[in-house]
Amino acid sequence: MAVEEGIKHLVQSLNVFYLLAGAVMILSMHAGFAFLEAGTVRRKNQVNALVKIIVDVAVATVAYYFIGYPLAHKVCFIKPASALVSDQGLELVRFFFLLMFAACISAIVSGGVAERMKFRPYVIAGFFLAGVIYPIFEALIWGERWSPAFQGWVEHIFGAPIHDFAGSMVVHGLGGIIALPAILLLGPRMGRYVRGKSKPIPVSNIPYLALGSWILIIGWFGFNVMSSQKLTDISGLVAVNSLMATAGGIIGGLLFGKNDPGFIHNGALAGLVAICAGSDIVNPVGAFVIGVVAAYIFIKFFVIFQERLKIDDVLGVVPLHGFNGIWGGIAAGIFGQKFLGGLGGVSLAAQIFGAVLMVVYALVAGFILYGSLKAVFGLRLSEEEEFNGADLSIHKITAYPEEKFRV
Repeated sequence: MAVEEGIKHLVQSLNVFYLLAGAVMILSMHAGFAFLEAGTVRRKNQVNALVKIIVDVAVATVAYYFIGYPLAHKVCFIKPASALVSDQGLELVRFFFLLMFAACISAIVSGGVAERMKFRPYVIAGFFLAGVIYPIFEALIWGERWSPAFQGWVEHIFGAPIHDFAGSMVVHGLGGIIALPAILLLGPRMGRYVRGKSKPIPVSNIPYLALGSWILIIGWFGFNVMSSQKLTDISGLVAVNSLMATAGGIIGGLLFGKNDPGFIHNGALAGLVAICAGSDIVNPVGAFVIGVVAAYIFIKFFVIFQERLKIDDVLGVVPLHGFNGIWGGIAAGIFGQKFLGGLGGVSLAAQIFGAVLMVVYALVAGFILYGSLKAVFGLRLSEEEEFNGADLSIHKITAYPEEKFRV
């Protein structure tokens, strides 16, 4: 009996450490979000990009701890510390792990609304995204509150539940589509379109952009692989599929982006967004194809948004996360089939239903949230503040303060 208890204790300890390591890896991804945005925006908005992402993590932590996690998973942490460690703190580190997913929503939106959004409504939006909007959808697909009944109904109708192993739809698709109402309500940056013609604004720092991409790529293996949430359920298939989708996204970015470094580095992220949903069930060859297609979707719709529709999505978060979140969910239903080398147990109809549900929910929630904030606080910096840059207007310092005093 003592040996059995010792083994159970060891397994529990390993699971705690496993989830903690995954949470820290995903936490590092937020540095990737920060540098990706800092490298893409102009120098006068780099400080704001960095500050937004670190504040997002703090605000999401509070909102998800007190509201979001209890809402999605029926677990309340308002209890003595002795009760919180009765399972060696496994539930606490599970909160930490899933919190990092919730915090990604604001980080995704940040890239779309960059360079012209007021700071206060941005932070308030982040609280509601992590505390209410994301957890409601999480509860339907993953959480303990509504998922068993809802997914049971989906399985009854479509033959299988909605499969989203690591959040192509639940995290990335939701964040990317929620960003669209915010972008539309804000309007384009000053000078982005002049007399109806597109005037592209160049990125400020390719090395920062590349660094952000690399940090995200590395952290993403925690995002995907450790979504098993138990060490005993870890799968090397998830790791290799993530790698193959990354390679497919980079090669797709190279081919379809005509050697553009922004498209190449974001192509890797497009592939990773798309593989999240089916990384545990598709064949590595299928994962590579998913990555290539994801890069094409990102580049094609980035150009359509910017040049034809004149939607100023600064980092292209709607096509990168939103559209590729949709593609990833649907791709799991295609390449997860056994006749294409997958493990099966997935329904294409259920995946399409999940994608449609996510898009409708995200658009409605996004317009309500950002429309309300616009009515109460206003969303956009004044013309003078935007001209001077968010760094000076909001934070009273530039990314390169020594230049002001250089002789």
